[in-house]
Amino acid sequence: MQQTLTVSSPDKANALIECLKPMFSEHKIFCFHGDLGAGKTTYIKLLCKSLGVEDDLSSPSFSIVNEYSTSSGETVFHFDLYRLKSPEELMDIGWEDYLNSSALIFVEWPGNAGKYMPDDAVHLMIETDDLTQRRTITINDLP
Repeated sequence: MQQTLTVSSPDKANALIECLKPMFSEHKIFCFHGDLGAGKTTYIKLLCKSLGVEDDLSSPSFSIVNEYSTSSGETVFHFDLYRLKSPEELMDIGWEDYLNSSALIFVEWPGNAGKYMPDDAVHLMIETDDLTQRRTITINDLP
């Protein structure tokens, strides 16, 4: 299924949160595509907060992955693959262990994962209108 949303700014993403939350029971990997500054990290932070994450949320640009706990004790992993030099680096950090966990996984720059990104991941394409700063987000949860 494909859905398209328009969001006036990344910090006003309630429609996106309401659209994605029902998908969490069927999917666990959510891939965020978009140019630098499109709002990928901001959307992930808002989603984490809506899930009950109380930790200090930051982009894992240098660490590649951050682990958060929700108020109900569930785990959320936030990956930023921008700095990967090759998809094989994912295997060095235990990518398969993360995939085999029951945790939700949010991934920025998923294209850098190459063949290691599972086919059943949900992909969010974020396009920014430079004039109005509105974001058009296309969500595709079909393999």
